[in-house]
Amino acid sequence: MNTSFKYIIGVMSGTSLDGIDIAYVKINNNYKFEIITATTVAYNKEWKTALKEGFHLSGEKLTKLDADYGIFLGEKIQTFIEKNKITNIDFIASHGHTIYHNPAKNYTLQIGNGPYITSITGIKTICDFRSQDIALGGQGAPLVPIGDMLLFSEYNYCLNLGGFSNISMQANNQRIAYDICPVNIVLNHYVTPLNIEYDDKGIIASTGVIQSKLLDELNNLPFYNETKPKSLGYEFIVETIFPLINKYNLEIKDILRTFVEHVAIQIARKVESNSSKTILVAGGGAYNLFLIERIQSYTKTKLIIPNNTLINYKEALVFALLGFLKDEDQNNCLKSVTGASKNHSSGIIFTPY
Repeated sequence: MNTSFKYIIGVMSGTSLDGIDIAYVKINNNYKFEIITATTVAYNKEWKTALKEGFHLSGEKLTKLDADYGIFLGEKIQTFIEKNKITNIDFIASHGHTIYHNPAKNYTLQIGNGPYITSITGIKTICDFRSQDIALGGQGAPLVPIGDMLLFSEYNYCLNLGGFSNISMQANNQRIAYDICPVNIVLNHYVTPLNIEYDDKGIIASTGVIQSKLLDELNNLPFYNETKPKSLGYEFIVETIFPLINKYNLEIKDILRTFVEHVAIQIARKVESNSSKTILVAGGGAYNLFLIERIQSYTKTKLIIPNNTLINYKEALVFALLGFLKDEDQNNCLKSVTGASKNHSSGIIFTPY
Protein backbone atom coordinates (compact mmCIF):
# COMPACT_ATOMS: atom_id res chain seq x y z
CA MET A 1 0.00 0.00 0.00
CA ASN A 2 1.20 3.48 -0.86
CA THR A 3 1.61 5.27 2.48
CA SER A 4 2.85 8.59 1.11
CA PHE A 5 0.88 11.65 2.12
CA LYS A 6 -1.39 13.74 -0.06
CA TYR A 7 -1.58 17.43 0.70
CA ILE A 8 -5.10 18.81 0.55
CA ILE A 9 -6.96 22.01 1.29
CA GLY A 10 -10.30 21.19 2.91
CA VAL A 11 -12.98 23.88 2.84
CA MET A 12 -16.18 23.96 4.88
CA SER A 13 -19.00 26.45 5.41
CA GLY A 14 -21.57 25.42 7.99
CA THR A 15 -25.22 26.33 8.38
CA SER A 16 -24.49 28.47 11.45
CA LEU A 17 -22.72 30.97 9.13
CA ASP A 18 -19.66 31.34 11.37
CA GLY A 19 -17.47 31.65 8.27
CA ILE A 20 -15.40 29.59 5.86
CA ASP A 21 -13.09 27.05 7.50
CA ILE A 22 -9.98 26.43 5.38
CA ALA A 23 -7.53 23.73 6.49
CA TYR A 24 -4.29 22.63 4.85
CA VAL A 25 -3.86 18.99 5.82
CA LYS A 26 -1.91 15.90 4.92
CA ILE A 27 -3.44 12.41 4.88
CA ASN A 28 -2.16 8.99 3.84
CA ASN A 29 -3.70 5.57 3.14
CA ASN A 30 -3.19 4.53 6.77
CA TYR A 31 -5.37 7.53 7.69
CA LYS A 32 -2.61 9.27 9.52
CA PHE A 33 -3.26 12.99 9.32
CA GLU A 34 -2.01 16.39 10.35
CA ILE A 35 -3.71 19.76 10.21
CA ILE A 36 -0.69 21.80 9.10
CA THR A 37 -2.32 25.21 9.19
CA ALA A 38 -5.90 26.46 9.17
CA THR A 39 -8.00 29.59 9.38
CA THR A 40 -11.60 30.76 9.50
CA VAL A 41 -12.63 33.56 7.17
CA ALA A 42 -15.54 35.33 8.86
CA TYR A 43 -18.44 36.43 6.68
CA ASN A 44 -19.09 40.14 6.50
CA LYS A 45 -22.64 41.34 7.03
CA GLU A 46 -23.41 41.33 3.29
CA TRP A 47 -22.32 37.73 2.76
CA LYS A 48 -24.05 36.53 5.89
CA THR A 49 -27.30 38.12 4.73
CA ALA A 50 -26.91 36.82 1.17
CA LEU A 51 -26.36 33.22 2.30
CA LYS A 52 -29.17 33.37 4.84
CA GLU A 53 -31.58 34.74 2.23
CA GLY A 54 -30.45 32.29 -0.45
CA PHE A 55 -33.24 29.98 0.74
CA HIS A 56 -35.81 32.49 -0.59
CA LEU A 57 -34.21 33.55 -3.89
CA SER A 58 -35.54 33.05 -7.39
CA GLY A 59 -33.77 30.61 -9.67
CA GLU A 60 -31.89 33.34 -11.55
CA LYS A 61 -30.73 35.13 -8.40
CA LEU A 62 -29.69 31.87 -6.77
CA THR A 63 -27.70 30.93 -9.88
CA LYS A 64 -25.88 34.26 -9.64
CA LEU A 65 -25.27 33.73 -5.92
CA ASP A 66 -23.77 30.32 -6.72
CA ALA A 67 -21.35 31.92 -9.17
CA ASP A 68 -20.50 34.86 -6.92
CA TYR A 69 -19.92 32.57 -3.96
CA GLY A 70 -17.71 30.26 -6.03
CA ILE A 71 -15.57 33.25 -6.99
CA PHE A 72 -15.51 34.38 -3.36
CA LEU A 73 -14.35 30.91 -2.21
CA GLY A 74 -11.70 30.75 -4.90
CA GLU A 75 -10.31 34.15 -3.91
CA LYS A 76 -10.24 33.32 -0.19
CA ILE A 77 -8.54 29.99 -0.83
CA GLN A 78 -5.96 31.66 -3.08
CA THR A 79 -5.28 34.26 -0.38
CA PHE A 80 -4.84 31.44 2.16
CA ILE A 81 -2.35 29.69 -0.15
CA GLU A 82 -0.32 32.84 -0.75
CA LYS A 83 -0.34 33.99 2.88
CA ASN A 84 0.94 30.62 4.09
CA LYS A 85 3.36 30.21 1.16
CA ILE A 86 1.88 26.79 0.34
CA THR A 87 3.43 25.19 -2.72
CA ASN A 88 2.56 21.49 -2.36
CA ILE A 89 -1.17 20.95 -2.99
CA ASP A 90 -2.64 17.84 -4.59
CA PHE A 91 -6.18 19.22 -4.69
CA ILE A 92 -8.88 21.25 -2.94
CA ALA A 93 -11.92 19.53 -1.39
CA SER A 94 -14.77 21.97 -0.92
CA HIS A 95 -18.12 21.33 0.72
CA GLY A 96 -19.68 24.59 -0.47
CA HIS A 97 -22.55 26.17 1.44
CA THR A 98 -25.89 24.37 1.80
CA ILE A 99 -28.92 26.36 0.69
CA TYR A 100 -31.46 23.54 0.34
CA HIS A 101 -31.43 20.05 1.80
CA ASN A 102 -34.61 18.01 1.42
CA PRO A 103 -33.77 14.37 0.65
CA ALA A 104 -37.40 13.34 1.10
CA LYS A 105 -38.09 15.32 -2.08
CA ASN A 106 -34.86 14.20 -3.76
CA TYR A 107 -32.86 17.41 -3.72
CA THR A 108 -29.96 19.14 -2.03
CA LEU A 109 -27.94 22.18 -3.08
CA GLN A 110 -24.49 23.33 -2.02
CA ILE A 111 -23.48 26.53 -3.80
CA GLY A 112 -19.99 27.79 -4.59
CA ASN A 113 -18.76 24.74 -6.39
CA GLY A 114 -15.69 23.70 -8.31
CA PRO A 115 -15.27 25.40 -11.70
CA TYR A 116 -14.92 28.83 -10.10
CA ILE A 117 -12.47 27.61 -7.47
CA THR A 118 -10.40 25.74 -10.04
CA SER A 119 -10.28 28.67 -12.46
CA ILE A 120 -9.03 31.07 -9.79
CA THR A 121 -6.54 28.79 -8.02
CA GLY A 122 -5.43 26.65 -10.96
CA ILE A 123 -5.78 23.61 -8.66
CA LYS A 124 -7.87 20.47 -9.08
CA THR A 125 -11.04 20.79 -7.00
CA ILE A 126 -13.40 18.10 -5.71
CA CYS A 127 -16.87 19.13 -4.58
CA ASP A 128 -20.61 18.30 -4.61
CA PHE A 129 -20.29 15.41 -2.18
CA ARG A 130 -24.03 15.06 -1.39
CA SER A 131 -25.98 14.88 -4.67
CA GLN A 132 -24.94 11.38 -5.72
CA ASP A 133 -25.96 9.94 -2.37
CA ILE A 134 -29.47 11.37 -2.72
CA ALA A 135 -29.64 10.00 -6.27
CA LEU A 136 -28.89 6.59 -4.75
CA GLY A 137 -31.77 6.93 -2.30
CA GLY A 138 -29.73 8.26 0.63
CA GLN A 139 -30.04 11.30 2.85
CA GLY A 140 -26.91 12.94 1.46
CA ALA A 141 -25.97 13.48 5.11
CA PRO A 142 -24.27 13.26 7.43
CA LEU A 143 -21.00 12.77 5.55
CA VAL A 144 -18.55 13.31 8.40
CA PRO A 145 -19.02 9.82 9.98
CA ILE A 146 -16.62 8.10 7.59
CA GLY A 147 -14.00 10.49 8.95
CA ASP A 148 -15.06 9.61 12.49
CA MET A 149 -14.62 5.93 11.64
CA LEU A 150 -11.24 6.23 9.91
CA LEU A 151 -9.62 9.07 11.88
CA PHE A 152 -11.16 8.93 15.37
CA SER A 153 -11.99 5.28 16.02
CA GLU A 154 -10.69 5.43 19.61
CA TYR A 155 -13.88 7.23 20.73
CA ASN A 156 -17.20 5.46 21.26
CA TYR A 157 -19.16 8.39 19.85
CA CYS A 158 -18.31 11.43 17.75
CA LEU A 159 -20.62 14.39 18.30
CA ASN A 160 -20.66 17.55 16.21
CA LEU A 161 -22.28 20.67 17.63
CA GLY A 162 -22.63 22.99 14.66
CA GLY A 163 -25.68 24.55 13.05
CA PHE A 164 -27.17 21.10 13.67
CA SER A 165 -25.96 18.38 15.99
CA ASN A 166 -25.12 14.99 14.57
CA ILE A 167 -23.60 11.88 16.03
CA SER A 168 -21.86 8.76 14.76
CA MET A 169 -20.89 5.44 16.31
CA GLN A 170 -20.12 1.80 15.52
CA ALA A 171 -23.02 -0.62 15.89
CA ASN A 172 -23.27 -4.18 14.63
CA ASN A 173 -19.91 -3.85 12.86
CA GLN A 174 -20.98 -0.85 10.81
CA ARG A 175 -20.98 2.92 11.15
CA ILE A 176 -24.29 4.57 11.86
CA ALA A 177 -24.93 8.28 12.11
CA TYR A 178 -27.71 10.80 11.88
CA ASP A 179 -28.68 14.37 12.64
CA ILE A 180 -30.08 14.83 16.13
CA CYS A 181 -31.46 18.36 16.37
CA PRO A 182 -30.70 22.00 15.52
CA VAL A 183 -28.20 23.80 17.75
CA ASN A 184 -26.28 26.96 16.81
CA ILE A 185 -28.48 27.88 13.88
CA VAL A 186 -31.30 28.46 16.38
CA LEU A 187 -29.29 29.84 19.31
CA ASN A 188 -27.49 32.35 17.08
CA HIS A 189 -30.73 33.48 15.46
CA TYR A 190 -32.27 34.52 18.75
CA VAL A 191 -29.31 36.62 19.93
CA THR A 192 -29.31 38.73 16.75
CA PRO A 193 -31.43 41.51 18.38
CA LEU A 194 -28.69 41.83 21.02
CA ASN A 195 -26.19 42.78 18.29
CA ILE A 196 -24.02 39.77 19.01
CA GLU A 197 -23.31 36.76 16.81
CA TYR A 198 -23.54 34.09 19.49
CA ASP A 199 -24.08 33.54 23.21
CA ASP A 200 -20.47 33.34 24.39
CA LYS A 201 -19.98 30.25 26.59
CA GLY A 202 -23.78 30.08 27.00
CA ILE A 203 -23.72 32.82 29.63
CA ILE A 204 -27.03 34.40 28.55
CA ALA A 205 -28.75 31.02 28.37
CA SER A 206 -27.56 30.20 31.89
CA THR A 207 -29.50 33.20 33.25
CA GLY A 208 -32.80 32.18 31.68
CA VAL A 209 -35.66 30.08 32.96
CA ILE A 210 -36.81 26.85 31.30
CA GLN A 211 -40.28 27.22 29.81
CA SER A 212 -41.72 23.77 30.37
CA LYS A 213 -44.55 23.94 27.82
CA LEU A 214 -42.19 24.99 25.03
CA LEU A 215 -39.66 22.38 26.11
CA ASP A 216 -42.32 19.66 26.00
CA GLU A 217 -43.46 20.73 22.54
CA LEU A 218 -39.90 20.77 21.23
CA ASN A 219 -39.12 17.34 22.67
CA ASN A 220 -42.30 15.88 21.19
CA LEU A 221 -41.68 16.98 17.60
CA PRO A 222 -42.28 14.02 15.25
CA PHE A 223 -38.76 14.16 13.76
CA TYR A 224 -37.25 12.86 17.00
CA ASN A 225 -39.25 9.63 16.74
CA GLU A 226 -38.56 9.00 13.06
CA THR A 227 -36.46 6.01 12.16
CA LYS A 228 -32.86 6.38 10.96
CA PRO A 229 -31.26 7.34 8.64
CA LYS A 230 -32.48 10.90 8.89
CA SER A 231 -31.08 14.39 8.37
CA LEU A 232 -32.11 17.98 8.87
CA GLY A 233 -32.04 21.10 6.72
CA TYR A 234 -32.85 24.77 7.12
CA GLU A 235 -36.40 23.97 6.00
CA PHE A 236 -37.02 22.28 9.36
CA ILE A 237 -35.95 25.43 11.20
CA VAL A 238 -38.08 27.82 9.14
CA GLU A 239 -41.18 25.65 8.95
CA THR A 240 -41.16 24.04 12.42
CA ILE A 241 -38.73 25.42 15.01
CA PHE A 242 -39.08 29.18 14.58
CA PRO A 243 -42.91 29.21 14.47
CA LEU A 244 -43.08 26.97 17.54
CA ILE A 245 -40.75 29.16 19.60
CA ASN A 246 -42.15 32.47 18.36
CA LYS A 247 -45.73 31.73 19.39
CA TYR A 248 -44.67 31.90 23.05
CA ASN A 249 -43.34 35.49 22.83
CA LEU A 250 -40.58 34.84 25.39
CA GLU A 251 -37.56 36.80 26.55
CA ILE A 252 -34.37 35.94 24.68
CA LYS A 253 -32.66 34.47 27.74
CA ASP A 254 -35.61 32.11 28.34
CA ILE A 255 -35.65 30.99 24.71
CA LEU A 256 -31.94 30.21 24.90
CA ARG A 257 -32.26 28.43 28.25
CA THR A 258 -35.13 26.29 27.05
CA PHE A 259 -33.52 25.43 23.74
CA VAL A 260 -30.20 24.50 25.36
CA GLU A 261 -32.09 22.09 27.62
CA HIS A 262 -33.90 20.67 24.60
CA VAL A 263 -30.59 20.07 22.80
CA ALA A 264 -29.03 18.46 25.89
CA ILE A 265 -31.99 16.11 26.34
CA GLN A 266 -32.08 15.06 22.69
CA ILE A 267 -28.34 14.37 22.56
CA ALA A 268 -28.32 12.42 25.85
CA ARG A 269 -31.12 10.22 24.55
CA LYS A 270 -28.86 9.07 21.73
CA VAL A 271 -25.91 7.90 23.84
CA GLU A 272 -25.48 5.14 26.38
CA SER A 273 -24.91 6.42 29.91
CA ASN A 274 -21.69 4.59 30.73
CA SER A 275 -18.73 6.07 32.58
CA SER A 276 -16.29 3.83 30.69
CA LYS A 277 -17.27 5.32 27.30
CA THR A 278 -16.31 8.58 25.62
CA ILE A 279 -17.79 11.17 23.26
CA LEU A 280 -15.49 13.31 21.11
CA VAL A 281 -17.11 16.75 20.77
CA ALA A 282 -16.32 19.15 17.93
CA GLY A 283 -17.94 22.15 16.28
CA GLY A 284 -18.58 25.64 17.60
CA GLY A 285 -20.98 24.36 20.24
CA ALA A 286 -18.02 22.78 22.05
CA TYR A 287 -17.22 26.30 23.28
CA ASN A 288 -20.70 26.69 24.77
CA LEU A 289 -19.72 25.63 28.27
CA PHE A 290 -23.26 25.82 29.56
CA LEU A 291 -24.50 23.52 26.81
CA ILE A 292 -21.69 21.04 27.48
CA GLU A 293 -22.53 21.13 31.19
CA ARG A 294 -26.21 20.43 30.48
CA ILE A 295 -25.42 17.51 28.13
CA GLN A 296 -23.03 16.02 30.68
CA SER A 297 -25.69 16.29 33.40
CA TYR A 298 -27.85 13.79 31.49
CA THR A 299 -25.22 11.10 30.81
CA LYS A 300 -22.34 9.35 32.56
CA THR A 301 -20.53 8.92 29.25
CA LYS A 302 -17.63 11.37 29.32
CA LEU A 303 -17.60 14.29 26.90
CA ILE A 304 -14.08 14.87 25.55
CA ILE A 305 -13.33 18.40 24.33
CA PRO A 306 -10.22 18.28 22.07
CA ASN A 307 -7.79 21.09 21.24
CA ASN A 308 -9.08 24.22 19.54
CA THR A 309 -7.69 23.25 16.14
CA LEU A 310 -9.69 20.04 16.07
CA ILE A 311 -12.83 21.69 17.47
CA ASN A 312 -12.72 24.35 14.78
CA TYR A 313 -11.47 22.40 11.78
CA LYS A 314 -12.61 18.80 12.18
CA GLU A 315 -15.22 19.17 9.42
CA ALA A 316 -12.75 20.83 7.02
CA LEU A 317 -10.34 17.97 7.79
CA VAL A 318 -13.00 15.36 7.08
CA PHE A 319 -13.98 16.95 3.77
CA ALA A 320 -10.29 16.80 2.86
CA LEU A 321 -10.54 13.08 3.67
CA LEU A 322 -13.68 12.72 1.52
CA GLY A 323 -11.71 14.29 -1.32
CA PHE A 324 -8.77 11.98 -0.60
CA LEU A 325 -11.04 8.92 -0.84
CA LYS A 326 -12.69 10.19 -4.03
CA ASP A 327 -9.27 10.84 -5.57
CA GLU A 328 -8.26 7.28 -4.65
CA ASP A 329 -11.55 5.93 -6.08
CA GLN A 330 -12.52 4.60 -2.65
CA ASN A 331 -15.94 4.74 -1.03
CA ASN A 332 -16.54 7.92 0.93
CA CYS A 333 -20.29 7.59 1.55
CA LEU A 334 -21.60 4.73 3.68
CA LYS A 335 -25.04 3.28 3.06
CA SER A 336 -25.28 2.36 6.76
CA VAL A 337 -25.11 6.11 7.52
CA THR A 338 -27.13 7.73 4.75
CA GLY A 339 -29.51 4.94 3.72
CA ALA A 340 -28.28 4.92 0.12
CA SER A 341 -28.66 1.74 -1.90
CA LYS A 342 -24.91 1.08 -1.78
CA ASN A 343 -21.60 2.41 -0.53
CA HIS A 344 -20.10 4.71 -3.12
CA SER A 345 -17.44 7.27 -3.98
CA SER A 346 -19.15 10.65 -4.19
CA GLY A 347 -18.00 14.02 -5.47
CA ILE A 348 -17.28 15.78 -8.75
CA ILE A 349 -13.71 16.47 -9.86
CA PHE A 350 -12.84 19.63 -11.76
CA THR A 351 -9.36 19.90 -13.22
CA PRO A 352 -7.65 23.11 -14.35
CA TYR A 353 -7.33 23.73 -18.07
